[in-house]
Amino acid sequence: MSGTTVATRRAPAVRPPASRRPGRRNRRLLYWVATHAIAIALAIMFLAPLIFMFLTAVMSSNETLGGGLWPKSWHWGNFGTALTTDHGVMLHWLLHTLIYAVLGTVFMLMSSVPVAYALARFRFRGRKLAFVLVITTMMLPPQVTIVPMYIMWARFHLTGTLWPLIIPLMFGDAFSIFLLRQFLVTIPKEYADAARVDGCGEFRTMMRVILPMARPAIAAVALFQFFYAWNDYFGPLIYTKPDSWTLAVGLSTFRAAHHVEWNLTMAATLLTVLPVIVVFFLAQRVFIQGVTLTGVKG
Repeated sequence: MSGTTVATRRAPAVRPPASRRPGRRNRRLLYWVATHAIAIALAIMFLAPLIFMFLTAVMSSNETLGGGLWPKSWHWGNFGTALTTDHGVMLHWLLHTLIYAVLGTVFMLMSSVPVAYALARFRFRGRKLAFVLVITTMMLPPQVTIVPMYIMWARFHLTGTLWPLIIPLMFGDAFSIFLLRQFLVTIPKEYADAARVDGCGEFRTMMRVILPMARPAIAAVALFQFFYAWNDYFGPLIYTKPDSWTLAVGLSTFRAAHHVEWNLTMAATLLTVLPVIVVFFLAQRVFIQGVTLTGVKG
């Protein structure tokens, strides 16, 4: 047997596993931190208020006045106290907010989707002018039209309720129509032509062929509307009364009534934002996909 053959059959050197090589592992960790430094900094910046809110919510009332950042004892009962204080008025605000957000989102989709479909798929005289008018309404701030709108709803005897906030969504939302139209024009016409050849009418083509393909964009505008209604402060402040307040308006009075008890205030605030965070994380993938496809960044 030659010397070359012996050298090729020599047993390979035993190397320690990767977990036993701290130098290499630390270099990988440092490289990962360096390549994600901006993302880490942004994550800390956005998470810091939520962490501070949570830590304050589980403190005792005296600890919140002491200026400490970490609770000495964890008071989980503050969340129950925030929900049941003032005879559970926060649960009523939560119910009103859910009615406003869910009904408003459903009505917005039922009215905006057909309008966006018509502007994107049909060819008729005045189509471009109608689209320009839709975009123009987006440029009007609500403060400009609030006085005549309030007078109109007062004459209908609907002020003091949630209907002035929900009924306008039955007639479409300009921002949602714009986003949906921008997505629908990107779907090739051949899909609709093939459906018509198979005998589908226009309504069936829209419901069975086009709208399933536009599901990410529809989900994105639905989440936009839900988040807007959940956080809306201006509309409920103008039109509703204390017995029909939403969380956004009611929370401001909660803070004024319990300004010394910051733990209860932070517990109520955390309970207010928690449903939005849960909905976002459950629909995060389809939301980002819809935002990307419609060309809206942030």
